[in-house]
Amino acid sequence: MMAASKPVEPQSGSGLPRWQLALLVGTPIVLGVGAVYLWNRSKTKDSSGKRNGERTTPEGSASPVQGQDGAANRPEMGSPLDRAQGAKNKGNKYFKAGKYEQAIQCYSEAIALCPPDNKTDLSTFYQNRAAAFEQQMKWTEVVQDCSHAVEMNPRYIKALFRRAKALERLDNKKECLEDVTAVCILEAFQNQQSMLLADKVLKLLGKEKAKDKYKNREPLMPSPQFIKSYFSSFTDDIISQPLQKGEKKDEDKDKEGEAAEVTESSGYLKAKQYMEEENYDKIISECTKEVESGGRYTAEALLLRATFYLLIGNATGAQPDLDRVINMEEANVKLRANALIKRGSMYMQQQQPMLSTQDFNMAAEIDTRNADVYHHRGQLKILLDQVEEAVGDFDECIKLRPDSALAQAQKCFALYRQAYTGNNPSQVQTAMDGFEDVIRRFPKCAEGYALYAQALTDQQQFGKADEMYDKCIDLEPDNATTYVHKGLLQLQWKQDLDLGLDLISKAIEIDNKCDFAYETMGTIEVQRGNLDKAIEMFNRAINLAKSEMEMAHLYSLCDAANAQTEVARKYGLKPPTL
Repeated sequence: MMAASKPVEPQSGSGLPRWQLALLVGTPIVLGVGAVYLWNRSKTKDSSGKRNGERTTPEGSASPVQGQDGAANRPEMGSPLDRAQGAKNKGNKYFKAGKYEQAIQCYSEAIALCPPDNKTDLSTFYQNRAAAFEQQMKWTEVVQDCSHAVEMNPRYIKALFRRAKALERLDNKKECLEDVTAVCILEAFQNQQSMLLADKVLKLLGKEKAKDKYKNREPLMPSPQFIKSYFSSFTDDIISQPLQKGEKKDEDKDKEGEAAEVTESSGYLKAKQYMEEENYDKIISECTKEVESGGRYTAEALLLRATFYLLIGNATGAQPDLDRVINMEEANVKLRANALIKRGSMYMQQQQPMLSTQDFNMAAEIDTRNADVYHHRGQLKILLDQVEEAVGDFDECIKLRPDSALAQAQKCFALYRQAYTGNNPSQVQTAMDGFEDVIRRFPKCAEGYALYAQALTDQQQFGKADEMYDKCIDLEPDNATTYVHKGLLQLQWKQDLDLGLDLISKAIEIDNKCDFAYETMGTIEVQRGNLDKAIEMFNRAINLAKSEMEMAHLYSLCDAANAQTEVARKYGLKPPTL
């Protein structure tokens, strides 16, 4: 698939603007951004040897050393609140000594003694008892006590987070997410533990929902622009080549000859004709006719049908067809290699990198001079963060097809990513010079400008990045993705929200099946505080998702926005907006 169709996730936290941190949890972009900071934080320990952010002790913890806390050693006297505090301090000593049952008794005594008006103290006592129940793994009791604590003190971070962890243990992901979202907002997204729990729950929820929805979804044909863009990433693909003269019916033939040609033309040749006419919906059924009749183009028809099954997101339908072509010893080796590339890409989408790598390696073995194998394996290696191997594959592709502008641009991007993540300024500059060379030698390659623009954006060279996107649009005015990237650039460069949204709306106008445009618009609406609008946009993107993995990610975004809506309603808490 085209490399510039989605923004590449940044690998470091340097200089990213706040608008891009749309949800702060749940999005791959954000975890990339926070990783450096979070890693530093996790290594910092406080004086007790605990990792920063861990919340294992009860509130107002008393020292286990006898005599240090006078209140706990005095005979119970004074006001009910004093006596309640004394019981709590005693409970804290038991807690520190690991005597949780006695601690619970003391906290229960503190709760019973405390006047109902002293809500802050009472909430602390409930939270402390919840901490003791937590040590005993009594999750239901933890939730109950934390709920009492939060009722009295709605912004009580410790109680909210403890309840979130217990809800996760009870497999109540939705309420767990609401609690941890409230914690993240209260802590201004600065605590590693709450951020990681939020991310974990969002991913689990996303996977669960996507598994169910993707299985029962209506197959959806992508836009013609997407389909053409997909096929343009192959140069050695027999099924995407135009009909050969011998296959094509000749309008100048006499009636008799024409009729004979049409009869002979078979389901596969009709499917090819529909491809040229961009009448994509009829292709699968025509290929099926060819396969069922055992026609001379059976292998081609199986591969074309599988390709369209993949395009509509039906991997279950595609796999048996691809398997058959791959195992057809007598079939053209280019067909078999192409089937292996497509099955390998499908495995990658299903997060099975081992199977994916096996297919690409097999394709390289059976068709060593097939440029597509190296091009697509290079893209796979980038996803697996094996940049050096990716560069080697792009080099092989370029050797076989020196005119492959796409491989040249992607090689440059791989080298740039390697230099940027390795924080090597001189190599970054070499990669940027490489981009200049690519656009000079291949001025008609839109992908070259798009990838260069992404690198320029990283380098804060916004004006030049904008120029590159304009050149991209001149070459491919119907490429909706470029408008989304240009819109994002306006937000980062000029903080021009209206212009950014106009460009993304333009993308939707060009291609109303552009899931990336809806996802981006939803992300921006979250930042603006328009959560209902954001949820609507995410749902549109979900219905257009091209793989279960993509759908799971979109559900995570939607669930994060839903959780923020609930937290705003319950506690009046909202993250800062644009």
